[in-house]
Parts: sequence; C-alpha cells; structure tokens
Amino acid sequence: MARSNIEDLATLEMALVGYQVEKEKIESKIREIQSQLKGKPVVAPAKKAPGVKRVLSAAARRRISKAQKKRWAEHHKRMAQAAK
Repeated sequence: MARSNIEDLATLEMALVGYQVEKEKIESKIREIQSQLKGKPVVAPAKKAPGVKRVLSAAARRRISKAQKKRWAEHHKRMAQAAK
C-alpha cells in the first residue's frame, strides 16, 4: 500500500530536523578542533537566551483560534472529498 503524500512530507520534515541537529553538533566539534589547532581556548558559541513568554491579548487569542478552526475545517473538507 502506498504511503500518502502527507506521511512522506512528515517523514522528510522529521529527517531534516534530525540532520540539522547532527549538523550543529558536527559544526561545534569542528570549531573546537580549529580553536585547538590555533592554540586558542575553546569558546562556546553564544546560545539563544530563553525568551520571555509572550502575553497575547484575548482578542489576539480569539483571532488565532478562529484562523486555526478555519484551517482545520478546510482540512476536514479536503479529507472528506478525498475519501469519496
């Protein structure tokens, strides 16, 4: 049985995330080795500081909710049409 296009995309997205994590690890090791070769101490790259949690107004939450419900309704409509 053939996998759906959505499953293929999800698999590719997960693979991409995994490879990006591996790439970051490899780049970190490369920087470490380069600094050792140059005789400099290893300096860790600046990491993103944990951001402040954004506070959304009730109106903003309502707009986001409405938009998401609209997207889900469209998705369910497409799935129902595809099932026919």
